[in-house]
Amino acid sequence: MEAQVLYDFPAEPGNNELSVQEGEILTVTNQNVGGGWVEARNSRGNVGLVPEDYIEVKNTLIICFVFDFTSLYRGVNGNEAWTATTWSNNNPADNWNSAEQEPAGNSGSVYSFDEEWDDDSDDGKSTVGYGGSQMEEGGTMQRGGGHSTMKISLNKFPGFSKTPNPEVYLLTKSIAKGNDKLPIYAGEVGPVWLYPQIQLDCVVADPKKGSKMYGLKSYIEYQITPNTTNRPVNHRYKHFDWLYERLVEKFACALPIPCLPDKQVTGRFEEEFIQMRMERLQGWMSRMCRHPVISNSDVFQLFLNYRDEKEWKLGKRKTEKDEIVGVKIFSTIDPELPELDPGQVEQKYEMYSQFTRSMDNSVKELLAVGHLHWKRCTGPLQKEYRQIGKAFQNLSSVFNTSAYPRESTLTEALSATGKTYEEIAELVAGQPKKDLHFLMETNNEYKGLLGCFPDTVAVHKAAIDKVKEADHLVTMNKVSQQDKHIMEKNLSTMSYALQAEMNHFHSNRIYDYNRLMQFYLEEQVKFYETIAEKLKKALGQYTTI
Repeated sequence: MEAQVLYDFPAEPGNNELSVQEGEILTVTNQNVGGGWVEARNSRGNVGLVPEDYIEVKNTLIICFVFDFTSLYRGVNGNEAWTATTWSNNNPADNWNSAEQEPAGNSGSVYSFDEEWDDDSDDGKSTVGYGGSQMEEGGTMQRGGGHSTMKISLNKFPGFSKTPNPEVYLLTKSIAKGNDKLPIYAGEVGPVWLYPQIQLDCVVADPKKGSKMYGLKSYIEYQITPNTTNRPVNHRYKHFDWLYERLVEKFACALPIPCLPDKQVTGRFEEEFIQMRMERLQGWMSRMCRHPVISNSDVFQLFLNYRDEKEWKLGKRKTEKDEIVGVKIFSTIDPELPELDPGQVEQKYEMYSQFTRSMDNSVKELLAVGHLHWKRCTGPLQKEYRQIGKAFQNLSSVFNTSAYPRESTLTEALSATGKTYEEIAELVAGQPKKDLHFLMETNNEYKGLLGCFPDTVAVHKAAIDKVKEADHLVTMNKVSQQDKHIMEKNLSTMSYALQAEMNHFHSNRIYDYNRLMQFYLEEQVKFYETIAEKLKKALGQYTTI
């Protein structure tokens, strides 16, 4: 596929980017890189990343001859065909994973507006347990299995598809007014967002299996009830996915948006998986509700509070046409604080960047250790305690064959001790679900959240570098002194946004980990007290000689 370059783009060294010039013809080799970037090859054979907004794909007529298997599966009305998919003899509903197209007149769907949406493009990445894919490295801005092998640098994520460069904001002279304005105030810990008087929260519950396409396409629907209205709304996973994409597009330059639980092809209707997904969706929604900017945004309020199909459609279309996305979100931020000089801004950036990297490493370490401990509890440790119990019982059986008249008290005590250790084996195997599970879940949430920070803080790094160039640009008469001052002022605004976000992050982190460790240690105390009681009971059966 050929494309013409619309604007000059100088590549950054070491980031797999490709320098291009206006008017140059490129061959697009990969359109699925993501984040507003494509992979392309120039006439000299060099391959690299180019912003998709900097090129224009030439129109090419492609004629495809496709055998239409869908004619084998006609709708009830006789003239509408369903989208072809891979068929399963065991459970056809599980394998209808392509885009949904309902036959005309189909009333089987809970939401008649579902046909506007692409269906779940499940990637088959399992989310059961804490091993495998969850422990892998990779950028969290691209949820699922498709990670590019090429390094995506700086601000290469969905929010930049419309506004790929920080200059879009740095040279902005006006800020948003009224409801669009996001104020930042001086709090006890530094700059803070404006928090609502009543904390928004919601409950994700009551998963139900629904179907459409006359029962051939099944899905799970969750009920979400916000505390502000106590009126439930129903959403499928793909609706959560749509919300996530809108939040990333609008806020990801300023706010790290953690990924949703991964999609899954097989086992989607198994009770264990449904409960696990519901638990993780609850955690994700609770975190979004606690954020003062996200929870008050139009798209999030629409998701929680729409009343009917018409309101949903109108709100969805309005949200998808929102122009204040990417770095433009900074134009809505209004810090009621003195302007910072670029040196202070860079100092804050370095501090936050270092902290988030260090915490990310520590969280991954804890997840790895927890994963190994879980495996030991349900494997070697359980087996060892069973073997100890069996050994005591075998010894009791041997003693019982001595025919010595005073043997029974000891053999009975030994046998009871063996059974006690077998009971302890089951306690050890079951304990991770009672305490380690929640430790792992919370750290998985923070792993996803921390994985978003490199892209978010990189926006600030790019802006800092641009402001550093301002003096040179002034001498080159490319910008004026007034433009330079505007850039420095806007950089200060970006820094206040980062500080407010980090203060929000730290506040939540302290709350989450304090509550988490209290719960974990309480469960550990109960666990060891139960074992101690069992051992004391076994001890009491031995006579003192």
